[in-house]
Amino acid sequence: MTDQVLAAIDGSQFSEGVCDYAAWASLAMDAPLTFVHVVDNHSDVPEEQNLSGNLRFGARERLMKELSELDEQRAKINREQGKLMLEAAKERAIEDGVSDPITRQRNGTLVESLLELEKDIRLLVVGKRGETAHQASGHLGSNLERVVRELHRPILMVPKTFKRPEKILMAFDGSKTARKGVEMLARSPLFAGTECHVLIVGAETAERRSELEWALSTLREAGHQAEGAIRAGEVDEALQAYEKEHSIDLLVMGAYGHSRIRHLLVGSTTTAMLRGSRIPVLILR
Repeated sequence: MTDQVLAAIDGSQFSEGVCDYAAWASLAMDAPLTFVHVVDNHSDVPEEQNLSGNLRFGARERLMKELSELDEQRAKINREQGKLMLEAAKERAIEDGVSDPITRQRNGTLVESLLELEKDIRLLVVGKRGETAHQASGHLGSNLERVVRELHRPILMVPKTFKRPEKILMAFDGSKTARKGVEMLARSPLFAGTECHVLIVGAETAERRSELEWALSTLREAGHQAEGAIRAGEVDEALQAYEKEHSIDLLVMGAYGHSRIRHLLVGSTTTAMLRGSRIPVLILR
């Protein structure tokens, strides 16, 4: 199946938000919806001290057999839990209006599984934090960071609670790739009828004013109400400030060339930006 909305769910409290945003995207884009749950039996098993070398006679063999049996039991439980999650997600999507959502369970790691499915993905929907991330720590999770860096498909990272986007903000740097992003946003059925904002971060120059006007006119010609600004400062701080000032519902960013926004996505401030956002973040690739 090609051009599907793929929603990755786990046992975290973000899964309901993933379900609802994925259902919204599926309906808006008239695209099939697939839920995937990845069973990784080694993801949250702490490294334990190896005591087998201290065991004598048959004790080591008995211990290894018992550990193997425990691994099998844990794997079976994880599979059954995953099936229940997928069934609950399917039921929730049907309640949201999706006619025939599909469920898939895979073994392995999240990143490897998504890369194998990449060619069929039109939009990937994931929660901001995964099942094993401590909620109080603000840690985004290494799996999600790897997904953002390695998957070359649009990725929608969502919070725990769904809110239909009515105002969206696009981080724009005037590059050729960024212009393609504006054009994609302008014609996307996902954002039909939304109010679009464009923000350029940097010193105000004639060139940047021209770039901003191009972006706004492109959005207005597509039927959007559009406004924007040029702000000096750090990219993440400027975006978050604008987002709060204008009650933005969704932030759109892209991996643009070698600009400061590009470095924001693939550099050391990635986690801080994504973690700090209280709203969904759509990353265009």
